[in-house]
Amino acid sequence: MASDPDPPKPKTPRHKCPACYKQFNRKLHLIEHMKISYHSVHQPRCWVCQKHCKSFESVREHINSPLSKTNCLKIFVEQGCNLCLKVLDSPSALKEHKQMCCLVAPVPLGTKITPCIESNFTMSGSIMDEMHNGKAQKAVAMDCEMVGGGSDGSIDLCARVCLVDEAENIILHTYVQPQIPVTNYRYEVTGLTEDHLRDAIPLNEVQDKIKKILYNGESVGRMPPDGVKARLLVGHDIQHDLNCLRMKYPGFLLRYNIQSGVHDPYEDCISVMRLYKRMRGQDHRQVFRLGDEKVVFRLGDEKANSGFDSFRSMELEKKAPDELYEISTSDYKCWCLDLTKDCNPGS
Repeated sequence: MASDPDPPKPKTPRHKCPACYKQFNRKLHLIEHMKISYHSVHQPRCWVCQKHCKSFESVREHINSPLSKTNCLKIFVEQGCNLCLKVLDSPSALKEHKQMCCLVAPVPLGTKITPCIESNFTMSGSIMDEMHNGKAQKAVAMDCEMVGGGSDGSIDLCARVCLVDEAENIILHTYVQPQIPVTNYRYEVTGLTEDHLRDAIPLNEVQDKIKKILYNGESVGRMPPDGVKARLLVGHDIQHDLNCLRMKYPGFLLRYNIQSGVHDPYEDCISVMRLYKRMRGQDHRQVFRLGDEKVVFRLGDEKANSGFDSFRSMELEKKAPDELYEISTSDYKCWCLDLTKDCNPGS
């Protein structure tokens, strides 16, 4: 008589990341993944399945990927905003949201203020008064216009710079004297000629003015390491602008990589500031469950910033995946402004 076949072995439960949904055979592997992934409420995520991604472009790829859940793309096509990637409750709510989500183009500088750029540089009195009174706008937008240097004109030289505050007031708008001869004014793009730069301000003076604005009138040497008195700096590829200005600024105070087709420093500054404030206003609330209890975490929750280093390995292995997410610390350069609570200064 043939013996009965052995009963099938029970499947080993897999450990699933509550943020990006990757699965692991061992709990230790999940813990290591959580440590290096820096998942948190700051990360962009799919509004349908709540999967966390490294960037908004990654969210777009997830939605349109043939490997993603079918309902993500289907729901997004019907109820999603293709600008901010938010998913609304109904087609009518989506229509109303899109009218508000589309940003208005800035008015060109020549029709908005006088004198125009010919005045070399303009510093608004209101923001300087705030600096002297100990009050500071939290963010500043900056954009530079480049001309070409070197034998082939390929070296980027800053020839014009503009800074605006959150209220879209001009703080600084000036021509900059390049440090080496200009071989290509790139007039088709910049609109600049030799006459524009004839009486331009030397680069070192422009650097001093920008530092005074960004560090809120404080000496750089006296600035606290956490930069709480400094301003957030936003812009179109802002790191490249800083390089051309030969300036350094703390990485955790930069909000960058926003680009448009406009090639006017003032209009770019206004555009990036409007987009920055829109992104800053995102809802960072994250809802998930710990056991049977529904938990809502918002930015600034102390639990969300404790990190893994304060726990022993055995303590981490006893925690549920959602509890590991709770203690995960972000390295994402969030658009929030509250540096002491919302963002990780070490990022």
